[in-house]
Amino acid sequence: MIKIHVTSVPVDNQDKALKFYTEKLGFLKKTEVPMGEHKWLTVVSPAEQNGVELLLEPMGFEPARVYQKSLKEAGIPYTSFMVTDLGKEYTRLTKLGVKFTMEPKEMGPVKMAILDDTCGNNIQLVQML
Repeated sequence: MIKIHVTSVPVDNQDKALKFYTEKLGFLKKTEVPMGEHKWLTVVSPAEQNGVELLLEPMGFEPARVYQKSLKEAGIPYTSFMVTDLGKEYTRLTKLGVKFTMEPKEMGPVKMAILDDTCGNNIQLVQML
């Protein structure tokens, strides 16, 4: 059976991204391996520390920069994270200074919001209703 082991989100600054994803979103640093100018840097959910790792991938490929910028300017999220209680997470993150480009909104069977990860991406938070 195939399963997802690592997925990635492009970031313009790995150290800044690590700080945001751990201190604001609440992920835990899993792996940090120096690789020249950049590093293999992953975070995981505290609820699934042996689950899927999120690679904070440095932007070293110009077409990827164009794609990331185009998504951001169009307001399209780069990826989506599941939360249990979106209202609670929205309040917690707002108090921490996280900027939302879309406040929580019901959309069919889900409630969703979109935040700015400060590293070049819109990130969608989703709660199943």
